[in-house]
Amino acid sequence: MNEAQEIVLILARADNGVIGRDGDLPWRLPADLKHFKALTLGHPMVMGRKTFDSLPGLLPGRRHIVLTRDTAWTGEGAETAHDPQDAIAKGAAPTVAVIGGAEIYSLFLPLAHRIELTEVHIDAEGDTHIPYPDAADWQEAARQDHPAENGRPAYSFVTFRRRTKVGAHCQRPDAPL
Repeated sequence: MNEAQEIVLILARADNGVIGRDGDLPWRLPADLKHFKALTLGHPMVMGRKTFDSLPGLLPGRRHIVLTRDTAWTGEGAETAHDPQDAIAKGAAPTVAVIGGAEIYSLFLPLAHRIELTEVHIDAEGDTHIPYPDAADWQEAARQDHPAENGRPAYSFVTFRRRTKVGAHCQRPDAPL
């Protein structure tokens, strides 16, 4: 990672910490998908293999860098990386978007400069959870609240900026974001 690169974690999380169920999102929020597209378009995206497999196909206008331990794995249209530094180097762009899943977020958390979080205001059923960003490390910089409508839950787009220097301390994988 060079000094000019910004590593951004992009995720949606229910109020109870759920980010996934059976390899998919446990909610349907078209506004969040539009927001995700706006945040990632034109930027390389780093993801785990399961996240890559969950996509409906290659997302136009974005490079897909898949972080995997499987050195034999290949995916059509995907570049592979085997550690976070390799993925960032392959990103070779001013902004690298890290889009999941939970294990990938844990690996990149000590390297991240910003978190773009969609707070989905429900307690969702799911099998993949992550903690809320730790206020000791992350400061809320922006928030847009949106009410529930048409049977969809209320949600907030929240930007967090790192309070501490990137890589200043090593986080445990189970530590709060």
